[in-house]
Amino acid sequence: MMLRYALRTVRDRKGGFLGALLALMCAAALVTACGTLLETGLRGRIATERYAAAPVVVSADQNVHRTTVKHKGNGKTKIKHKAKPVAERAWLPATIADRLRALKGVRAVVPELTFLAEPLSARPASSEGGSGSGETSSRPTREGDGDTPSYGHSWESAPLTPFALVAGRAPASSGDVVIDRGLAERTGLTTGDRITVQSTQAPRTYRVSGIAAPRGPGELRQQTSLFFSGAEAERLAARPGQVSALGVLPAAGTDTGRLKQRVEQALNGTGAQVSTGDERGPVEFLDAAAARVKLVSMGGAMGGTSLLVAVLVVVGTFALSIQQRHRELALLRTIAATSRQIRRLLGREALLVGAAAGVLGALAGLPLAAWLHSRFIDMGVVPATLERTAGILPACAALAVTLLGAWAAARISGRRIARLRPAEAMAESAVERRRPARGRIAAGLVLLIGGGVLVAVLGILHTEAASTPVTFLAVVVLATAVSLLGPLLVRAAAFLLAGVNRAAGHVGILATANIRGNSTRMASVVTPLTLLIGMTCTVLFAQPTLGDAALAQAREGTRATWVLGAQGPGVPSEAAEAVRRTPGVTAATEVVRTTVRVGLAKYQAQGVTTAGLARTWDPGVTRGSITAFGADSRSAAISELAADQLGLRPGSELKLHLGDGTPATLTVAAVYRRGLGFGDLTLPHDLLARHMDNPLAATVLVAGDASRSELTAALRSFPGVAVVAPETADRLQADRRQENAEVNLLAMGLVLAFTAIAVVNTLAMSVSERLKEFALLRLAGATRRQVLRMLRIETLSVLAVATVLGTGIALAVLTAFSIGMTGGAAPTVVPLVYATVVGAAVVLALIATALPGRLTLKTRPVEAVTSR
Repeated sequence: MMLRYALRTVRDRKGGFLGALLALMCAAALVTACGTLLETGLRGRIATERYAAAPVVVSADQNVHRTTVKHKGNGKTKIKHKAKPVAERAWLPATIADRLRALKGVRAVVPELTFLAEPLSARPASSEGGSGSGETSSRPTREGDGDTPSYGHSWESAPLTPFALVAGRAPASSGDVVIDRGLAERTGLTTGDRITVQSTQAPRTYRVSGIAAPRGPGELRQQTSLFFSGAEAERLAARPGQVSALGVLPAAGTDTGRLKQRVEQALNGTGAQVSTGDERGPVEFLDAAAARVKLVSMGGAMGGTSLLVAVLVVVGTFALSIQQRHRELALLRTIAATSRQIRRLLGREALLVGAAAGVLGALAGLPLAAWLHSRFIDMGVVPATLERTAGILPACAALAVTLLGAWAAARISGRRIARLRPAEAMAESAVERRRPARGRIAAGLVLLIGGGVLVAVLGILHTEAASTPVTFLAVVVLATAVSLLGPLLVRAAAFLLAGVNRAAGHVGILATANIRGNSTRMASVVTPLTLLIGMTCTVLFAQPTLGDAALAQAREGTRATWVLGAQGPGVPSEAAEAVRRTPGVTAATEVVRTTVRVGLAKYQAQGVTTAGLARTWDPGVTRGSITAFGADSRSAAISELAADQLGLRPGSELKLHLGDGTPATLTVAAVYRRGLGFGDLTLPHDLLARHMDNPLAATVLVAGDASRSELTAALRSFPGVAVVAPETADRLQADRRQENAEVNLLAMGLVLAFTAIAVVNTLAMSVSERLKEFALLRLAGATRRQVLRMLRIETLSVLAVATVLGTGIALAVLTAFSIGMTGGAAPTVVPLVYATVVGAAVVLALIATALPGRLTLKTRPVEAVTSR
């Protein structure tokens, strides 16, 4: 019976439930999209390309491990194993291949070398001898190449795909190279042509001895491959006695599973990893394997924030919907409906609306997830090699969350009306309560205190990974406190705005009276507006606050006259040496950047050449000295934050794992304060670069009085290397940080869009319910224009309250974020951007009230008063 009545109510009050349906549908779409990203990070397939013909691949362990043993008082021992991935490719001893060749069922063991090899320019063979004009033509092969990475290999590893020659011959000397067919088609290269390649050392020009393609259909879609002779590949890889992987080719009739077991037994104790099937993809594409972790993190953060915002918005929407039906529910109480029956009715209505919204939202979330995944690929956050997983689990989870959320929101919102006595219910349906329930006020105060605690905690967090989730959680908690304390805040605001509104005449006085007399309804509008302004400002200004502080530290600490940068993969050491030999140059500091592990904690690290370091770099040393750092090749300089976290000081031992997982023990020689600008750890250049996939310098800092033209002349042999002023280098760094900010904005943009939809939805619902109120005003002599003017004044008053509250929340959170991350209470707020945020909120609110207001006023007053 109750379900039948709920169905009739939903059918007869479609307009009243439309707002709740829209809010729930958006929530379901967000949960589905975030869940799909999370599932992709957990189970997304990474298909192999280079190792397609190698059923078994052996690689080094890409993780740093830590085992902790805890002895409990009851005599039991608890052992925990944890592992974290390293940033660079870990390499294997080449001697491991000898263990495998003698195994039963092994036909061949193919060593693999994978290293940086990026084509820079190409010229046809016909230009070598000249054309009579003394000129040579060249064309950059990066044109049309997109962002596809390019790797070098030894021709001996061609069987792993397998690659076969379609033209020319295999590389026979150190000056030969075989290119893949895709590169040849993009650049027009043929055998005999010349191509300049930037690898791990100085760029070198090679002769194209052959063109190869994978046997079977298709080309390599996710990479470009260049094959060198064995000796040249070993020279460029610069890893003597090591290989990046081993491909194990089985003999005819050998079962892959049994072969894997034999290989694992043979390698027991070496730490080597054995992969088959789809497990080979992460071995080949390390960036895709690392992107899984990032995608899980982003999907979880987006999903968690979306859920918190959705709960707040949906509860507010249901509260407004039930408030509009207060009289109807009160009448049900007077004709003997029990509190339990009212709760069951509201719950079943919510389940009906939630089921419809969940299905529609889940269907809408699937293409939304596909769009998000493609945008992340375009931004370089996720490589195309990580395939999106479109399972049914996120959609089912979204449906379940929507049903549970709708039911809980209805029960929470209808709790009071269901508990009231019939007479009290009828009285409250006629006149709004003067004061919110004590429980609501108490809950609001608790959340306000909780938000204050989160803001205080934010001020002592010094890492971005720890502070980011607390930042958005603090905004949501404080906005929830505003939701609960809203009626009191609205009445206080109405008192303060009374004088301003009185200037608008009788219409302004009436608007003030409406705000004061309907504070609960107005509070339901203030909440999403406050959340929208507060969350948007936090998202837009958190990253610039951090970026500007880092940029300021980098500017203060850079003493260089010029900076070398590269359009390609980096600046080779040979280019730095050429600059050092230039008259007038007093120092040239090469800088490489990666991440290392101290224990399991990840730290940003830079490697610098120490000769003349004090002339180009000043990190703001507070303890120790840069001289001591430069005098010892096994020393390190660390930031004050890292020193505090690790409990280190000058003279302490620093144990870490380098980028490829190689352990190292260094001595702390200096502690500096400009950690945001230069990273937490500074290590000797050669130590760090030897364990990086790309050992080329990200920048080279040049000191002295040599001119730009002199430096440019010294770099003629290094295409793509440019000389820029430090200010230009700073702008380039700022542009890269802006790209990261755009990723964060995209990640949180959907939550902001959901909040904006909730603002429009709530405002439209709030205005649409006032049909009879507007009709009575018309019958009392008010013109249509006066009613709309009153509505605008109410909206602007509510906007003023929401702007003050939202700005206050964002300012408190951003100030605490700035204190924790930069050490100063100076968040970066761009006035034009802030004005745009507030202006957009004003436009949204005015449109969301004007359109339904005009539609409502089209009904004749007499018909509106007599309608049900």
